[in-house]
Parts: sequence; structure tokens; C-alpha cells
Amino acid sequence: MDLEAFIQDRLPLEPAPGVPEIRLHRAGPRSGLMRLADADPDFGSPYWARPWGGGLALARHVLDHPEVVAGKRVLDLGAGSGLVAIAAALAGAGEVSAADVDPYAVRATRLNAAANGVAVEAIHDDLTAAEPPDVDLILVGDLFYDPDLAARVSGFLARCLASGIEVLIGDPWRTALPTDRLGVVAEYPVADYGDPDGATRAAAVFALKA
Repeated sequence: MDLEAFIQDRLPLEPAPGVPEIRLHRAGPRSGLMRLADADPDFGSPYWARPWGGGLALARHVLDHPEVVAGKRVLDLGAGSGLVAIAAALAGAGEVSAADVDPYAVRATRLNAAANGVAVEAIHDDLTAAEPPDVDLILVGDLFYDPDLAARVSGFLARCLASGIEVLIGDPWRTALPTDRLGVVAEYPVADYGDPDGATRAAAVFALKA
């Protein structure tokens, strides 16, 4: 199956809820994502097909406060659809990369970046076991939904912070969020899981503290 053709044909470009400056290929009721699952036994949960609350809050914050990323080398960790990386590029970041363990997310990020006319280097890798990358700022949207994942991400981000990299996290106060090490920078109402007709919930942008 031609994945890029499938995404372009079945997941229409739509403005992200609360971040209308950015259009994403988003799944709907008739997108037929199960066709991908049937074609690929390694197909995982399609987190990349809908924007999550933490990413929406972080993207909104970056666009409203471009000085946060202006001229910096920025990494979007666990990029999913690439929403936060695209926001950073639109806000004037010097270089933007987006990393995800899901190859489908990497392909979706490339398509979404192209649709929004920005340059984003999409990386298929789990960076949490690696040394801190050569960047100035790491943006993390919604990676604290699972305790084991949250522990790995927290350890990696702590090493990055110790090496002098700034870290901003967007999250709607999920259970595994390490709130004792975070300072609230801003709060936003978001349509979690990209449902514009669903109830909104509060999400925040946090700075990781030493």
C-alpha cells in the first residue's frame, strides 16, 4: 500500500483545533485506518492521525510566543503528526527536527510539514536511550500518558536539561506527568484527541526544572 497516497486521499487536510494556522492530515470516521492495520502486522495505535491536547497547547503557545523558538535549533520529541514541529518552524526556529518511534508518524510529519510549507527533518528513532541531541530546545507534546514511557522520557529530558538544553512540555495534566519537576508557563483550553465537537479540557505548557 502507498502510505502517503493513503494519507493524502483518506485523511483530509483540516485546521488543527485551536491552532487554525496549521493544517494537518486528520483521521475521521470514514478514513479506514483499519486498512493500514490489516496490511501491516506491526501497525500500532495511530496517535499521529489526530492531534492530542498537550501538542495543541504547546503549538498554540509557540505560535503566540515566537521568541521561545526564534533562531533556535528545536527538537519535537514524540512528534506524532508533527504539529509542534510545524509550529516551531512557522514561528521562526532556526532548525527543526521531529522524532518518533512510529514510522507512520514520520511519514505523516513529512506530509504535514510540506502541506504547511515548512522544513522539518523527520527522524524515525527512539531518542530516549541516546545522548542529549545537539539542539537548543526540546518540545514535548503529550508523552506522559503511560507510566513506563513517562519514566523513560523523564530520564532523557533530565539528561538534556543537565547538558544545557531547554525543555518545554505540553500536557493536559495526565496521570504520569512529573508535576513536582515542572513549572507552569501558560494554560490553554484544548479539544483533546483532536475532537472539535467534544468537551474541552485544560492543558498547560510547563518548563522542566533542574
